[in-house]
Amino acid sequence: MPNSVVLLNVHADRIDAEVQIPLSELQAAFGYAVNDSSAGLVDRLGSQLRSYLAKHIRPQTPDGRYWVVNVGALGVQETQNAINGPYRELTAQIRLIPPPGADIRRFTFYYDVVLHQVVTHKILVSVRQDWARGLLPESGADAPLDQVGAIELDIVNNRILPLSVNLATGSVWTGFVSMVRLGMNHIAEGTDHLLFLLVLLLPAPLLVQRKTGRRASWGRFGGVRYSLRRLLLIITAFTLGHSLTLLAGATGWVRLPGQPVEMLIAVSILVSAIHAVRPLFPGREVWVAAGFGLVHGLAFASTLANLDLDGGRMALSILGFNVGIELMQLIVIALTMPWLILLSLGTFYSTVRVTGAILAGIAALAWLTERATGQPNPLTVLVASLTQFAPWLLGALALLALVSWWLPVIRKPSSL
Repeated sequence: MPNSVVLLNVHADRIDAEVQIPLSELQAAFGYAVNDSSAGLVDRLGSQLRSYLAKHIRPQTPDGRYWVVNVGALGVQETQNAINGPYRELTAQIRLIPPPGADIRRFTFYYDVVLHQVVTHKILVSVRQDWARGLLPESGADAPLDQVGAIELDIVNNRILPLSVNLATGSVWTGFVSMVRLGMNHIAEGTDHLLFLLVLLLPAPLLVQRKTGRRASWGRFGGVRYSLRRLLLIITAFTLGHSLTLLAGATGWVRLPGQPVEMLIAVSILVSAIHAVRPLFPGREVWVAAGFGLVHGLAFASTLANLDLDGGRMALSILGFNVGIELMQLIVIALTMPWLILLSLGTFYSTVRVTGAILAGIAALAWLTERATGQPNPLTVLVASLTQFAPWLLGALALLALVSWWLPVIRKPSSL
């Protein structure tokens, strides 16, 4: 059914709503041919549409005071239906500001857009974002909305009943924990960020071998202390880099288009993969990790910037999101680094390292092509499908490490 949808984003001092209205239903109530002639609709009738919406959206406090309603950006979306033809809807960004001292979570929602003329119409109201309750749109496309209720005609009494909104009370702690969880999910689901981290780990246990007149190459295992020290320096530098641009990007100090940032992330994986095969910048890995961290931080920042939080909540969100990123990075390191160290003690770590670096480089080139052209390719689809087998791949790495460690023991003759 062509119902309207109202999605609420609850903030500390206001509610930002997105209203989605079918043009076929709006046409009957608004009095203009908005569905039959939707091309350039906002340019032609934007002023009238804003006035109409402001007149029919009236939140009210429990003591009878009306909220301020500001109608912002308008847009028209169209989708094709094989059976019914094109479906068009108007989207409107509405800012609802309560009067001083009013509870942002308790109000009576008087809303009769379309419904005042089309009595079969229904308005579905949901909360899409509520930081204090840990409800975030970035939690995933499958994250359920918090259904508030529906506004429709009371057929028995022949009147439109307002919706009583009484949202559950949240807390700062709930919001902070949700941001930690969001940061962890961002790394767990970000295949490119994970791959960059893993490629950085590949040569970490190895010494750089320098020969006169020849390029540097990766040598033997440098020892556990050496490996952990290098790992700590590289990860710390990467963390400092992405924390800096995460702060700058989330607060709006630095803004870059998403496409070049995503392309630079693919480049960072490609460069790190080449470095894992043969040292490109021996002794300068810390500075390179910090530089690439700046790029990855810009990608992280877009997630927080889209939440449009106030200063205090944004500060806590940056902290919680960063904590989540670091926790997931530590988990990845703890699960993979012991096996890499064990492998580096064996004779075929060079093969494992080069193979892993080549595969990462191929994935990076595929991502770079996809992000430059905007078109997916079979390789990126394959990489995305392989992520579901990550536990099995980790198990294979562990098994390979154990076999490489046991083989010399088995081959060593026992002394009688």
